[in-house]
Amino acid sequence: MKRMILSLTTSLFAIWLLFSLLLYILQPIFVYFPDNAVRMKPAGFGLHHETITLTTADGVNINGWWLPHENPRATMLFLHGNAGNISHRLQKLQIYNRLGLSVLIVDYRGYGLSEGTPTEQGTYLDAEAAWAYLTQVRRIPARDIVLYGESLGGVIAARQASQVAAGALILESTFTSVKDMGKHYYPFLPVNLITRIHYPALEYIQAVASPVLVIHSPTDEIVPYAMGRRLFEAASTPKDFLEIKGDHNGGFLRSGELYTDGLDQFIQKHFDQPSNRLES
Repeated sequence: MKRMILSLTTSLFAIWLLFSLLLYILQPIFVYFPDNAVRMKPAGFGLHHETITLTTADGVNINGWWLPHENPRATMLFLHGNAGNISHRLQKLQIYNRLGLSVLIVDYRGYGLSEGTPTEQGTYLDAEAAWAYLTQVRRIPARDIVLYGESLGGVIAARQASQVAAGALILESTFTSVKDMGKHYYPFLPVNLITRIHYPALEYIQAVASPVLVIHSPTDEIVPYAMGRRLFEAASTPKDFLEIKGDHNGGFLRSGELYTDGLDQFIQKHFDQPSNRLES
């Protein structure tokens, strides 16, 4: 019996060790889910756009869309989540256009038509290239730019906001760190030891001086609602929290006016001149 228990324990330990090693080696597969097929363009949603190519500091060409508004209340730098590409965000782009925002949305390296392979440091360089395009090429003042990120993109937006004086930062359905996500999904693994992709949003948001809006749903099935609350609590004032309904990817649609009104009020508070209001 003792030999059987020892053999079983050894086998379980070997499986545990092997699984931990695989997660360490194959970690990018668990973080990035790029799609290289751009299936639709903004024109199909009645949106005018320009396709742009940006070159990052390390020489990678990334693809994006510039969607100007004729009378913008502000300009949004849209940093999307870890799956798909910019063509999967057209419903949101339509909402933000209706809210009176010009928008720059880019695909990280390895996503859509962008070159390269996604890495943590690479996505940060991609965001920096997009910021430089807005501030240096379009010459938009930093105070007129909203850094917006959904899920993984929220971490990238928070990191960018910790380094520049943006007009505001919006985080939607964003996690506190990859390590925290690992502990949530794999509590039986040595997450502290095997995490090599970090995305420490909680660390970044504490260094942000811009106004912050955190958006999260209590029924988010991927990123725990408690992580959104922790990010909000760590942010400096002024800050707001918008609790929406629905799941991780579809909450903005399920929430309808709750979502759009919350964004509109935040934009009014921090960007609007008295004459600017939500378009009908």
